[in-house]
Amino acid sequence: MIVITTPTGQIGHQVLDGVLGDGVPVRVLARDPSRLPSRVRERVEVVQGSLDDVGVVAKAFEGAAGVFWLVPPTPAADGMRGPALEFTRTLCEAVESQSVQRLVYISALRGDGDPRQGHGATSLIMDEMIESTGVSRRALRMPGFMENLLQQIGPLRSQGMFFFPVSGDRRLPACATRDVAATAARLLLDDSWSGQADVPILGPEDLSYNEMAQIMSEVLERPIRYQRVPGDAFKAGLMRNGMSEGWAQGLVDLLTEVDQGVYNAEPRTPESSSPTTFRQWCEDVLRPAFLG
Repeated sequence: MIVITTPTGQIGHQVLDGVLGDGVPVRVLARDPSRLPSRVRERVEVVQGSLDDVGVVAKAFEGAAGVFWLVPPTPAADGMRGPALEFTRTLCEAVESQSVQRLVYISALRGDGDPRQGHGATSLIMDEMIESTGVSRRALRMPGFMENLLQQIGPLRSQGMFFFPVSGDRRLPACATRDVAATAARLLLDDSWSGQADVPILGPEDLSYNEMAQIMSEVLERPIRYQRVPGDAFKAGLMRNGMSEGWAQGLVDLLTEVDQGVYNAEPRTPESSSPTTFRQWCEDVLRPAFLG
């Protein structure tokens, strides 16, 4: 049995598509099963409930050979760390009580500085909690998603611009969620691995936001420009869109670390270089969203 959490989310639904059709039984844990496409509901076992309910999660994990886990975003929460650790405690209790064999989960890149400082500290604590269960696990570590740009469709359409508090010249790795999901599905369908290891997913190349703007201009066939903004201004924009102050500050703090090179610390290898280029992603995902 393979169990998929967040099966209607941006990554989770692609992981689900990747494991369906392989002949293995699949169970999903969904807060709102009605959001599952009918073609999916007919082919999976559904457990309804929340990822923060240990009884529900344990029920979903019963007999699981492999589990895909993703901490859902909670932008209305007071901050990032508290919810992440609470979800992870629930995960660990269910993993231990149900003797889950293999766990594939979404984690984050950490820099080569003090691991107890900044955004990487939460990731480190989560990893240590999961490792303490003894479960065989693969932590998918990645930088920002290309899909994060979809949150700026409004200014892209109205102003031909997008904004972050990061230097426009810093080259950064970025990955497409389709590649993250493909890696997760491959690992879930492979019962030959064991132990605890990290799997970085860095996309095929490092690009600056200025270089991304040029590619976007060519694909969208209109001028696109990147503009760096102060962290306080970026935070204010997030809060105007309904994000809590604590969550918005957490994102600004993360982007400050990105601007200082936290995503550049992971060495690129053939194994960590996922296939989808930024140009291909713009053609397949950004352009339809922009035109739609």
